[in-house]
Amino acid sequence: MVIATAKVYYPVLVKLPTMAMASARLRIGVLLDTLQVPAWAYKTLAEIHSSNYAEICLVVLKVSPDAQKVSLKNRFINLKNGCSHFLPLLFCQLERFFLKLNPDAQESRNALNLLNGVKIVRVTPITADHYEGFANKDIEEIKKYRLDVVIQLGFGRLKGGILEAAKYGVWSYRFGEIKVGSDCPDGFWEVLEQNPITGSGLQITNKELQEMTLYSSYSATDPISWQRNQNNFYWKSASFIPRKLKELSERGEAEFFQNLQEKNQPVRFGASKYCRLPGNGEFLRLLAKPLTGFIKRKITAKLFLDQWIILFQLGDGVPTTFRNFERIIPPKDRFWADPQVIYHDNNYYIFLEEYEYGQKKGYISVMQMDERGHYNGPKKILERPYHLSYPFVFAWDGSYYLIPESAANRSIELYKCLDFPDKWEFQNNLMNQVRAYDATLYYYQNKWWLFANILENEGASPGDELFLFYSASPVSTDWQPHPRNPIISDVRRARPAGRIFSHNGNLYRPSQDSSKRYGYGIRINQIKVLNEYEYQEEEISFIEPNWDRRVMAVHTINHEKQLTIIDGMLRRSRYA
Repeated sequence: MVIATAKVYYPVLVKLPTMAMASARLRIGVLLDTLQVPAWAYKTLAEIHSSNYAEICLVVLKVSPDAQKVSLKNRFINLKNGCSHFLPLLFCQLERFFLKLNPDAQESRNALNLLNGVKIVRVTPITADHYEGFANKDIEEIKKYRLDVVIQLGFGRLKGGILEAAKYGVWSYRFGEIKVGSDCPDGFWEVLEQNPITGSGLQITNKELQEMTLYSSYSATDPISWQRNQNNFYWKSASFIPRKLKELSERGEAEFFQNLQEKNQPVRFGASKYCRLPGNGEFLRLLAKPLTGFIKRKITAKLFLDQWIILFQLGDGVPTTFRNFERIIPPKDRFWADPQVIYHDNNYYIFLEEYEYGQKKGYISVMQMDERGHYNGPKKILERPYHLSYPFVFAWDGSYYLIPESAANRSIELYKCLDFPDKWEFQNNLMNQVRAYDATLYYYQNKWWLFANILENEGASPGDELFLFYSASPVSTDWQPHPRNPIISDVRRARPAGRIFSHNGNLYRPSQDSSKRYGYGIRINQIKVLNEYEYQEEEISFIEPNWDRRVMAVHTINHEKQLTIIDGMLRRSRYA
């Protein structure tokens, strides 16, 4: 789907009423090329179909012109273009054939069962200047269904009256680079140009082709595969439209669009240029960069071990440089990561993930350190048949509690300490049937707040979206989801990277930046607003692994009393 970047102030596309919407479900129309839709789009439709906030009332099905009526001149042009772009087209087809993804976002699904009883209107679009328009009679027919939103899951770039055929306009996806022509796959150019992030989102386009952003998200670009890159953001994007429809239904038209108006200042999204499918020569030149990177990574992996280690410093205040941190390096058969610190009986207890490469799963261990920095080796304290990591330890009601990451078990588990720091007993699951990563709790304004990255759709990345919940008790099984979930949808600053802390009366949340690689750096974000209705934060600092050429990444930071501790990915020779 092709989009243009607006260069003017984003307009309000509808007249705002003084009262919220009625409780009736939103009436939805869907633009499709065929009833056979990709799996990610099927999931979008399925969520709407089963919801209590919207109903699909109309399907507009595209009728393509008769192939026999295509002129000889156009056939020649198509053949010429196919030859000019033979290599990138072949590359895409070969990758599609050999790379089997599970789940595959592009797998074909029949949407007929979701649309049973829904009226279908067939439309032959009017094509001109790379846009598709609708005849007046077709627009009038669509307007008879009094639609609130038209969702574009088919057709090309739209213009004309169809953009105003629904009360709240046509909602369309945007993926990756801006491009011309449907033959260029979404997310293709980010891989070729080695852009560390790939954008995706939703927009409304008005009759003047100006755009209002409904939703924006960013993923880490796959370094070599456009198909894996695409699969990730397609699966993630399957939830965008249901989320925004639910928000529109709950907040009402006035508040919903006023909020969009405030956020839609002229900003740059993704690329500022038009891209096309490269020609054969250009493709070979561009392909050299990701292929060179791929070969370099393979050689490096044979010669070196990238191993997570612990680094620390004792002193007053939080240090502003990491050059003088002491290293605690594990044996080469394992790594240590995600350090969390508790000060107890004049000693520091460092809880961490210990991961043995041979077992291919992590467990929780603890190290003891005195106030002079003397420490002993880690001791295993908690292991399960599935992977555990990120041991968040906190005190409450006279006891210590531990929440490890247990996403592999589809749960957020809570353990109570029976004998500190060694003996822990399972209490209950804070949440069930959820793929949650790096759960982090904080007590604020008489509530417990739980921050965690959550993977809603299999096939997407767990590093992109941060969710927030609240409860009166940290051991509760009744956690209320924040109405703005996910509160962050950006691989550069979503995933928790340590405890939330207070400094000079302000709250700060460390977060991971996994754009360049997993756990590349840490962003420190000041929490501006935290309540049951809103969440806002602002980045104030970025910690990059640039103080030592052998340290490739850093993704956890914690401070307790005089100890500041981080983890870092150290590049070590496999043979030295």
